Amino acid sequence: MAGLGASIALALGLGWALAWWIPLPERLTEAGSPVVTDQSGEVLHVFLAADDRWRIPVDLDRVDPRYVEALLALEDERFWWHPGVDPAAIARAAGSNLMAGRRVSGASTLTMQLVRLVEPRPRTWTSKAVEALRAMQLEVRLSKRQILEAYLSFVPYGGNVEGVESGALGLLGHEADALTDAEIALLLAIPQAPSSRSPGSGRSEVLKAARDDIARRLHAGGVVFGGEDALVDTLSQPVPQAMRPMRREAPHLAVSLTRRRSGDARLQTSLDRGVQRLVERVAAGHRETLAALGIHNGAVVVLEHATGEARALLGSFDFWDPDHGGQIAAFDVPRSPGSTLKPFIYALGIDGGLVLPEMLVSDVPVRYGTYAPENYDGGFDGVVPLEEALSRSLNVPFVTLLGEVGLERGLGWLRANGVRSLNNTPGHYGLSAAIGGLELTPLELAGLYSVLASDGRWHGVHLEPHVGGEPRQSLSPGAAWLTRRALMLRDRPDFPGRVASGAMPRNLHWKTGTSFGNRDAWAVGSGQRFTVAVWLGNVDNTSSHHLVGAEAAGPLLFDVLEALRDEVRVVPDAPSDLSSVEVCALTGWPVGPACTERRSVLAVTSHVPVTVDPYHQLVEVDVASGRRVLPGCRAGLKTHEESVVVWPVAVRRWLSDSHMTAHAPPALAPGCEAVTGRPRIVSPEADEVVLLIPGLPREEQEVALEGSHSHASALLSWFVDGDFLGTAPADGRVWWTPSEGEHEVVVTDDQGISDTLILRVRGG
Repeated sequence: MAGLGASIALALGLGWALAWWIPLPERLTEAGSPVVTDQSGEVLHVFLAADDRWRIPVDLDRVDPRYVEALLALEDERFWWHPGVDPAAIARAAGSNLMAGRRVSGASTLTMQLVRLVEPRPRTWTSKAVEALRAMQLEVRLSKRQILEAYLSFVPYGGNVEGVESGALGLLGHEADALTDAEIALLLAIPQAPSSRSPGSGRSEVLKAARDDIARRLHAGGVVFGGEDALVDTLSQPVPQAMRPMRREAPHLAVSLTRRRSGDARLQTSLDRGVQRLVERVAAGHRETLAALGIHNGAVVVLEHATGEARALLGSFDFWDPDHGGQIAAFDVPRSPGSTLKPFIYALGIDGGLVLPEMLVSDVPVRYGTYAPENYDGGFDGVVPLEEALSRSLNVPFVTLLGEVGLERGLGWLRANGVRSLNNTPGHYGLSAAIGGLELTPLELAGLYSVLASDGRWHGVHLEPHVGGEPRQSLSPGAAWLTRRALMLRDRPDFPGRVASGAMPRNLHWKTGTSFGNRDAWAVGSGQRFTVAVWLGNVDNTSSHHLVGAEAAGPLLFDVLEALRDEVRVVPDAPSDLSSVEVCALTGWPVGPACTERRSVLAVTSHVPVTVDPYHQLVEVDVASGRRVLPGCRAGLKTHEESVVVWPVAVRRWLSDSHMTAHAPPALAPGCEAVTGRPRIVSPEADEVVLLIPGLPREEQEVALEGSHSHASALLSWFVDGDFLGTAPADGRVWWTPSEGEHEVVVTDDQGISDTLILRVRGG
């Protein structure tokens, strides 16, 4: 007896060793179809497995437990107890088959069926024996849960569809986590004979009969179905006529994530499937119109600015468009942002204590080495309130302000707030960065604008569900609020005419931008919940004169925000870090001793500019004549001080008449005109080189000569190489037709005082 026990123990030990020594079936280790889901776990995109099958790996916790109960009742009621082979089932099947004189019942367990699915063999007794041994090996090597999950991953549904999750998506259009009675019966019926029962031409009656038969058997056994009414309802349900296409939504993000995270079977994104579909539908409505204008690519990013999580990402109008780079994820491609960075220069200037929104800032021609920025319309205002400069998207004031903020500080702020597209070579960028002289992605730009919408807090940009710490305060709440206020103005050049009637959601703040050469059109804006960034262009950099932010991208932005029903119903009150300060009423600068009319404006309490108003000056005026006097000509006169506005010479020539006459200095009293002043050449600048354009007549390449004088009423005479050109007021100009070589330019005033420079002219 002891010898028998030892033999049994030896046999069991040998069998256990063989079970671990013999490799498991190779297909069990094959990766399934990678799946990308939205934030709630709902499937967005399914990829083919490496063997070109739709096979979504199954997690038992995600499968309706009623389906599992019905499966085991139908196929293997002692699954949880047998060692891979069920002796009771074998005995029952043998008896049934003997009594019927033919094979009417099988004894294969789910484990044996799994072996047959991953290692198909001819249906012979030898194969049955191998399947039984393999099944017992699986039971030794794997847990019951792993075996059941593997079976549910490989169970066939016809063609190249495998697994209950793939079957549910293909047959029902949803996953297998919540199934009706009819759906359970359907998913059980097809795997019994997938070639004849899977939906297709002429198979509906066969499939319905099989489904109904299984429903009746489950009902008779008291499994799943609750009563007669449930059975009747199931039998009345139609069956699918064909397999549905597998979900291929949000393809750009899905492809990007699976490449980055290869090996992960299930990738959860932060996208909202409903928002994603809405954005795709709205964008599709614009596609034909844009294509007719030579605009073939577009990207849309929707961020929930309270978390930084992306709720929708459109990489192009059509992923499958081979002619226009449809598979390029444009939301992650760096492009020139045009004017869309101006709000952040504005906010940094406020936080740096450099400016207030109401301050008059200079808008005149400037030159930084060889760089001479111009406004979009080619004109200049002389001076303009900074808030108006932002709403009108003027270029020169923001190039100047970036210089005051500091280029490196501005670039550092961008990097600190998620911009990874910048070149890190020192000196690579210049002040043209203010108006598009760098590149960033639509994702990065949306992240920056979410800072404004979140009262200056930086949450990051997240493509997957994010659980993180507290957001970082990137701008003061006050600077963010003041910037939003400027961007909420509707009477601005980039306000889209077709939504001016009021269809656009209320109280949005937004900005448009157009890159140099009309290669990129942008529109970015935020409502109550979402920040939306829109880019339009062509991935091959083809330009189009229709690629203008306000005209092309703006309407798509507002259509998306309107479809999202994302409007700010109540504009937030000014944050607590803003306080009221007094400024000069005319100029918006902090009051100085010459400022008589004042008003209150909001400023960040800890960063109020300290430089007082530079335009108001106190001058002495003769009481009798009302004329201005100077220290050298006031003897014997009764005078008093008056506040006047003195504009710099570089500003005066661009001012409107209303600005020129406001608080202008009185004319000089008789005898004061001769008091010495000094002329100066303002343009051209010293060391400037004029380059002639080949083929263009020199008469069409005239050079403007501009000067300044401490007396605004002075007349200046101009000479080039000793030849008299003409006389002009101090804030006027004369024109000279250039010729190659070095030329002496002289300006002189009425007193014979001169300024000189050497101007070099080169041929093209």
